[in-house]
Amino acid sequence: MNSLFETPVTLSLDRMNVAFRVYKHPGEVKSLEQAAIERGQQPNQIVRSIIFRLSDGEYIMILVAGKKQISWPNIRKYLGVSRISMAREEEILEHTGYPIGAVSPFGLPKPMRILVDESVFDEREISIGSGVRNTTVMMKSEDLRVALGNVEIGCFVCRE
Repeated sequence: MNSLFETPVTLSLDRMNVAFRVYKHPGEVKSLEQAAIERGQQPNQIVRSIIFRLSDGEYIMILVAGKKQISWPNIRKYLGVSRISMAREEEILEHTGYPIGAVSPFGLPKPMRILVDESVFDEREISIGSGVRNTTVMMKSEDLRVALGNVEIGCFVCRE
């Protein structure tokens, strides 16, 4: 835990007594590969938090590992909807409180339905959005699973 760097994400993790460390990149992060190299990780250790808008105006977050691509048909079938779209930048900020590149499932201003692709837990250590661009929170994937609590875990990506 790192009390010198406080965001809603780190405060939320602290409240749950989840062990983590903060990594600040030396400059702007421009790619997943760059982020992984600077963190000493593989791309699949980076968890992306992607926000979708459903046709009824509801927003959901899907966590996916690395470069894996979300399967839109799988998501629509799982949710029982015919239409979904990726949230726009201003919608993401409004509904999560975080800018693109820093989104996290922790410290959200209001509850949001969270789906997690099972591949997120394949690696021993992961990194996830800290709420601040160019900075990440790193933790054990088993601690992430516990901290996420009651989320929906399934196969939401296209298999490579």
